[in-house]
Amino acid sequence: MNDRDLIATLIHKVVDHVQLANSDHVVTVHMVLGEIAGLDPASIQTHWNELSKGTLAEHAQLHFRLIPAEVQCMACFSKYHPVDKLIYCPYCGSFGAKILTGEECCLESIETEYE
Repeated sequence: MNDRDLIATLIHKVVDHVQLANSDHVVTVHMVLGEIAGLDPASIQTHWNELSKGTLAEHAQLHFRLIPAEVQCMACFSKYHPVDKLIYCPYCGSFGAKILTGEECCLESIETEYE
């Protein structure tokens, strides 16, 4: 799924939520983004502005909570923060790792308003 499709799906979910809550429009959308999720907040905002036109989410403000990446080496089992998004163990030099955090992308909360 590309960034544009992802944002279209998020907007659809937000609009569904607003309609179920019988609200008039979305004020703020809080999102969680992992550091190595491959998503850029500026790109998300651009797609949101374009794709939300004419919807109940059109003027919503986006807020991002960034989750730092943490991985665990599969050779020495040390946990570390990847530097420059490279999964390279600073302790043993191994490239194999399990990603523990940092790939998140989800809606955290939606603030709506009644007029």
